[in-house]
Amino acid sequence: MHKMTLNGSNWRMRIVGEQDVFGVNGKELPAKVPGSVYGNLLEQGLMPDPYDRMNELTALPLMENDFVFETDFLLTEEQLAADFLLLHFDGIDTLTKVYLNGRLLGRADNMHRIWEFPMGEAAKTGQNTLRVEIASPTRFIEEENQKVFTGGSTDAMRGFPHLRKAHCMFGWDWGPRLPDAGIFREVSVLSGKKARIEQVYIIQDWEKATDSVDITFDITCRIFGGLGDYGDANELRTALYDPDGRLVTEKSSKSGTVYESEKQTGYAEKAGCADGEDDWDTITVKQPRRWWPNGFGEQPLYRAEVALLDEEGNVLDRWSRRIGLRTLTVNTEKDEWGECFAHEVNGVKIFAMGADYIPEDNIFSRITPERTRRLLEDAAAAHYNCIRVWGGGYYPDDWFFDICDELGLIVWQDFMFACASYELDDDFEQNISAEIRDNVRRIRHHACLGLWCGNNEMETQTLDGAWQPSIKQKCDYIKIFEYIIPKILEVEDHVTFYWPSSPSSGGNYDNPWDENRGDTHYWAVWHGNKPFTDYRNYYFRYMSEFGFQSFPCLKTVETFTAPEDRNIFSRVMEMHQRNVAANGKIMTYLSATYLYPTDFEMLLYASQLLQADAIRYGIEHFRRNRGRCMGAVVWQLNDIWPVASWASIDYYGRWKALHYVEKRAFAPVMISCEEVGELSERPFCVAQPAPIEKSARLHVANETMTQVTGTVRWSLRKAGGEVMLEGAQEVSVEPLSGLWLEKMDFSDYDELEVYISFCFEKDGEVILENTTLFTAPKHFRFQDPKLAWRREGNTLFVTAEAYAKSVEIQGTDGDVKLSDNFFDMNPGEKRVEIVEGDASAFTLKSVYQIR
Repeated sequence: MHKMTLNGSNWRMRIVGEQDVFGVNGKELPAKVPGSVYGNLLEQGLMPDPYDRMNELTALPLMENDFVFETDFLLTEEQLAADFLLLHFDGIDTLTKVYLNGRLLGRADNMHRIWEFPMGEAAKTGQNTLRVEIASPTRFIEEENQKVFTGGSTDAMRGFPHLRKAHCMFGWDWGPRLPDAGIFREVSVLSGKKARIEQVYIIQDWEKATDSVDITFDITCRIFGGLGDYGDANELRTALYDPDGRLVTEKSSKSGTVYESEKQTGYAEKAGCADGEDDWDTITVKQPRRWWPNGFGEQPLYRAEVALLDEEGNVLDRWSRRIGLRTLTVNTEKDEWGECFAHEVNGVKIFAMGADYIPEDNIFSRITPERTRRLLEDAAAAHYNCIRVWGGGYYPDDWFFDICDELGLIVWQDFMFACASYELDDDFEQNISAEIRDNVRRIRHHACLGLWCGNNEMETQTLDGAWQPSIKQKCDYIKIFEYIIPKILEVEDHVTFYWPSSPSSGGNYDNPWDENRGDTHYWAVWHGNKPFTDYRNYYFRYMSEFGFQSFPCLKTVETFTAPEDRNIFSRVMEMHQRNVAANGKIMTYLSATYLYPTDFEMLLYASQLLQADAIRYGIEHFRRNRGRCMGAVVWQLNDIWPVASWASIDYYGRWKALHYVEKRAFAPVMISCEEVGELSERPFCVAQPAPIEKSARLHVANETMTQVTGTVRWSLRKAGGEVMLEGAQEVSVEPLSGLWLEKMDFSDYDELEVYISFCFEKDGEVILENTTLFTAPKHFRFQDPKLAWRREGNTLFVTAEAYAKSVEIQGTDGDVKLSDNFFDMNPGEKRVEIVEGDASAFTLKSVYQIR
């Protein structure tokens, strides 16, 4: 098969309609594909940055118009003489008519699908003109919602569930209302002779032996002018290459085994054999190199290939993908607490550590392989082993999954349904069925794929009546997510685990809030205003969402504000805070935790400490209860634009305090402290004076495959760092488990004066260290730590003369990524490596300065 891409800058764009927002309607403008309306206008300087200040409000009305994308391209006589000639779109956004040389080829109405149109008699030798007409998404959803009401998230535009388009482009509680339009993925012309490979499903069978795996190629071909699975006269060849690029085995549908490596047989051979002598579509790999998640082993990737040949040996089509050899499912066996919910890889139940992923930009053409790699490498650097792709965005590009394969990040993949009701009819069923089929076929071969999930939060919200679903829509929910999708998966990917909704206890509206089954979205901390210690009241089986907001750093805030906007209650700051009244919520939590910051930048810093404190409480608690709880997936990893949000990495890739704290809390070997003090025993200092418990219990979590032996050291100290008490204990922690140390009582000490410092050492090296207070930081009697720094090469040495909490290192004239940041330290010196970026000087701050 021959592929000719139509990507590039040789496109033209016109805006058609009455909303001439930027004075360019009707004009022929240069355009780029992949690209979009907003993206092309921004590249040419024809519209202001919609992320700056409140420019979003000016940009939104542009989507009331229609749009035309055009390009010219050449076709040869050979292409026109082919048995098939197709126009192929990997992604169109969204309501589209496609014309070739003025003749309508077809329509598209789903940005999540792959679209192909036979070019037929519309194609001609020489120059051809392709025109793609895209209708207004905002007009469409308004008109459709007047016909049939479908409710959904009130942060998005009314009627959004009617259109199979990334829902968050219509707005969310962290994203703008900028429902862009365009051709956001590759466009190509496909041509060929006789037949093409339609799809290949790789099935791994580990049942026959412990030291081998059978790889079966389930292949479907499309024959043009012939019959049979792949054409009676044609030949299919399957091949597998090991992670080092060496051929393992090659087989043929006509002659059986063509080649088998010495490792497979004991000797190298090239031979033919009679038809039926072996199963040509199955390759056995002996002593396979297994793929493991990040932190559990390596990620070797084999390459599976299929070639379709005609009777003369000419290659008609090829299919090639990287695969990882592993078993991967979700264990839901009954246990003493209810039902387990854990990723099980190669027979090992792992504790999921990660975050929820949303689109990296509201303008999708700006999402690139380089940008995605940077984000996912930052996730792996914080010891993530899991990423949940949230259901209100889009199915990520192929490179997303390629990178997750390489980094060992298990992908929880939602289908693209979220926080809404849907009206099911024949057309909608046909549309979403094709969407599911397209994306399952595209993604299913990836080693990283951990499970398919039907939707985000719709089982609970439908049961609650959150979006005023009709009785029919309540029934439609069950039809879509517990019948239509599972039926498709039985055919397209019967191996990968399917879960109907997140959160859920397994479906059928059967108490999806059950603490002892399934996965949970817990929002009592944040939305429910509960204190951070509330996490400790629950033992959820798998946390797939929990989060806390913060502001981005000042450098990021400066990108969307003018100086007069830099007050968190200014109109611009509130427009970049899409969770209603959340800036006030941050201040409420801040009032319970820190002194009032009298400086804007210090307030941003304090908000990040709040976020990090909240999530650390949750992660540490759930890891201390490994076995009962088997996942801590934080809402959220990244931002779609510069905004106050739950993200640990902001829109520009800058790590917030949370991401550094996650790096420590997700460390494979992690020490934590379950303290009892004022936060739980006397949350308000005006309570009637009475003795309270002040205690600490240390815990070492071991999320590795080997036993860990080392020393736990602790000391009770005063604010100046003076040691009041100290101790050490040798410990051995079994693989994939945790170890509690004895509870220590400090009730005789003043909670305003002392803190506990602790660390875990292995072979004399400190693996992890931290501190804990017995009161809110605002009440602790900090002394000025007189922080200072010096630099030797790429190493920074930070010194403190007293206890310093949440020390932030910031480059004065450049962004830097560090080996550690926002850390606690006793008096003395701490060494920190510059991992990325540079600056000529650095500023230091700690909690002492919040005043």
